Amino acid sequence: MKVDRLDGMVRGWFVGAFEPTVLHTTDVEVGVKRYPAGVRESAHVHKIATEITVILEGTAEMNGRTLTAGDIVTVEPGEVADFHTLTPVTTVVVKHPGAPDDKYLVEPAR
Repeated sequence: MKVDRLDGMVRGWFVGAFEPTVLHTTDVEVGVKRYPAGVRESAHVHKIATEITVILEGTAEMNGRTLTAGDIVTVEPGEVADFHTLTPVTTVVVKHPGAPDDKYLVEPAR
């Protein structure tokens, strides 16, 4: 048996094509992400991967929609998504397939 620590992984990602990882694969990426209140991630899109986010704890907004513990959000390739934490938030995120460098920032409308 091998034991690793989540805080030793890259920003909470523990399965995927990066180091360190507990399972090196390009099939999928899995991470547990912890955020304080007030964090904003810029709008972005994935061209290849589907991203599934489970809100485990807290309240967040994605694309203006309020999400709470138990909500599962699926963002398909080509869909734009942003993220804003209203309280401290813990998520589990799955990206399929694992696609390094498949995150493209979207310029805000002017």
